[in-house]
Amino acid sequence: MTILKKSLAVLLALSSWGIAVPVFSAEPLKVGMVLPMSGPFAGYGKQIEHGVRLYLALNGDTFSGRKVQLIIKDDTGVAPELSKRAAQELVVKDKVDILAGFGLTPSAFASAPIATEAKIPMIVMNAATSSVTTKSDYILRVSHTLPQVSAPIATWAAKNGIKTVFTLVADYGPGHDAETQFKKTFTAAGGQIVGEIRTPVKNPDFAPFLQKIKDARPEAVFLFVPPGEQTVAFMKGFVERDMAKAGIRIIGTGDLTDEDVLDAVGDGALGIINAMHYGEALKTPENKLFVQAYHKAYPKDRPNFMAVSGYDGMQLIAKTLQKTAGDASGDQFMAAAKGLSWISPRGTMRIDPLTRDVVQTIYIRKVEKIAGKLQNVEFDQVPNFRDPGKP
Repeated sequence: MTILKKSLAVLLALSSWGIAVPVFSAEPLKVGMVLPMSGPFAGYGKQIEHGVRLYLALNGDTFSGRKVQLIIKDDTGVAPELSKRAAQELVVKDKVDILAGFGLTPSAFASAPIATEAKIPMIVMNAATSSVTTKSDYILRVSHTLPQVSAPIATWAAKNGIKTVFTLVADYGPGHDAETQFKKTFTAAGGQIVGEIRTPVKNPDFAPFLQKIKDARPEAVFLFVPPGEQTVAFMKGFVERDMAKAGIRIIGTGDLTDEDVLDAVGDGALGIINAMHYGEALKTPENKLFVQAYHKAYPKDRPNFMAVSGYDGMQLIAKTLQKTAGDASGDQFMAAAKGLSWISPRGTMRIDPLTRDVVQTIYIRKVEKIAGKLQNVEFDQVPNFRDPGKP
């Protein structure tokens, strides 16, 4: 009889005699999340949290013998000093094993030094500036980058007869990335950029920008603004000025027609062509189950790309801990996660071992009305696409 079997036999005997015996279990796995749970970007935090909790509900809340404990701190949005403070508190006070979340780029940038100093894994579930993963060797990203979704829509536009484009992007990291990559890809394919605008990240007045675009008379406007209120405001102004009747089309990244705001945008979104890694209407067996479970758990909301990134962030953690036998220490976790692949509701995805960024299929979609509901319907795809913003 082995030592383990002898020990179990002794414990069973003691228990049968009514003697209390100690219960041995692995330490809980503390996952500290920095998310915008209030303010103009609260929808980001809500969707990411929904995806995280849905994964735990569907797949169990114990990873490799370790019970998952979520600790969520609100950084309110574009407030890097709050993000950094929240990450510090999670590491020092709450002693989390893993940092996660990060709805916006400034949040990820501010928190990266904390991950480096503590040697703790940091799972980025949205922030999409290409350079985010270069800020710490302990960062992994499961969402997307703006170049990763800007290049495919630029290629599509050039191949489908669009020769002149006016670009409008938010004036911060993701907007700069989207603009730079779109221009690079579109002009390389023979297209012409006839105007450029960068708008304030907070509360921009789109009226003068829309008029400038209309006066330039491009065949299309390439758009990236933070999804939510700004998308609704831009589209409202676009429709009011009859810009579609003037022959101007809208193309952009899938943030533009995010399911969380698509209903608020309304029928003015019909016909918009965009590129993204996930949509509620995506036809994969895994997404069918994901969407059904999401609607059951959160009947007042629609799943979007942030929800699926929260879901896949937890899937990455679970699968990595399977390889490390539950060891979440930074160096062991990072070594095991590099090159990891799995099947997501969005399709097959993997972590590039060199950049620690996500490699995935990017879908080209058109906004259509299906059974009375506005949906992003994919009609083309670019499989196994890496972030072109990195060498």
